[in-house]
Amino acid sequence: MAVREILRMGDERLLRVAPPVPDDLFGTDVLRGLINDLRDTMAAASGAGIAAPQIGVDLRVVIFGGTGPNPRYPDAPEIPFTVLCNPQLVPLAAETEAGWEGCLSVPGLRGDVPRFTHMRYSGRDVDGMPFERTVDGFHARVVQHECDHLDGILYPRRIEDMTRFGFTDVLFPALVA
Repeated sequence: MAVREILRMGDERLLRVAPPVPDDLFGTDVLRGLINDLRDTMAAASGAGIAAPQIGVDLRVVIFGGTGPNPRYPDAPEIPFTVLCNPQLVPLAAETEAGWEGCLSVPGLRGDVPRFTHMRYSGRDVDGMPFERTVDGFHARVVQHECDHLDGILYPRRIEDMTRFGFTDVLFPALVA
């Protein structure tokens, strides 16, 4: 459909809490168009995921995965393409693990962010059908990162050690070579 502008850190729209997708929007061309725009935008930016608020749409919708090998995360395992509306996240263990994250709304930077390592998420697909998955590792990290956008949280707010935050080309020159 269309590659949309990605809002960047500092835009106040990224700080809002997005409202749920209403029941009457599921299965519509409007929601399908939004999903297509998110997918096109994510692909054009080599993203691992993207949330509707990142393109200025205040709805609890995220998509992630399905991009194959990602140049921004070359060592990450593949994640199936997922449309997740009105998500609920439940950590299945208290254990967290720090890992490097980037964000399409925070271009050129990476930070070491602690995330739950094992979790279950549930929500609805584009047609409103409920589903749930139990995930760990990179998949768990991605879904937590994307769902943070729905609550107005960008990953730098989760960094515990700011010495582990910097420009991608300085921290990981091989990724941008």
